[in-house]
Amino acid sequence: MAIISNGTTMLSSGAFSASLGSLVLLSEQTASASASISFTSGIDSTYPIYMFELINCTCSNNGRGIDVYFSTNGGSDYNAIKTTTIINAYHAEGGGSGTLQQITGVKAPTQSSDGLFLNYSDGSASGMSGNLLLFDPSNTTFVKHFIARSNGKNDDNTTNDVFSAGYVNSTSAVNAVRFDTFDGNIIGTFKLYGIKDS
Repeated sequence: MAIISNGTTMLSSGAFSASLGSLVLLSEQTASASASISFTSGIDSTYPIYMFELINCTCSNNGRGIDVYFSTNGGSDYNAIKTTTIINAYHAEGGGSGTLQQITGVKAPTQSSDGLFLNYSDGSASGMSGNLLLFDPSNTTFVKHFIARSNGKNDDNTTNDVFSAGYVNSTSAVNAVRFDTFDGNIIGTFKLYGIKDS
């Protein structure tokens, strides 16, 4: 028996015939006081763009943030050098101060041993949520570009809209990604999607 909607066959003989969208969920991990979350499989040449979603992530220590690291050797190490820029628009609770600033003091973004800062995430129920796009990670001709956008609550009661962007400064394929905090543990949901037809 087939399911037909507006003249289009959606399901026939147990198989979907119509497009189910461009986002394909590849894996999901839930952190419960985890030191870090790593994706060491599923990042290959199958899709031209990969998207990571971070949902309700918190750090066990106030005033700390979520960072991301990239690997070109399947996760043996996460020392891929990044060149980045980080912009933060923030506003305080209760109508206090707010501003737009470039973040320069949260980890050194061009050093291999430091993660790319994504956002603040205090240890309360506030946390942060956002996403990271990684473009053409299997390409061995060009560097690997990325864009991240997230909103988080810092321990000073500010909401922080952080835009991070840059590139992994290597022509080697990026094939593993780790999310970490530079102090404490992480709680939250992390999802990896492939974006087809992009």
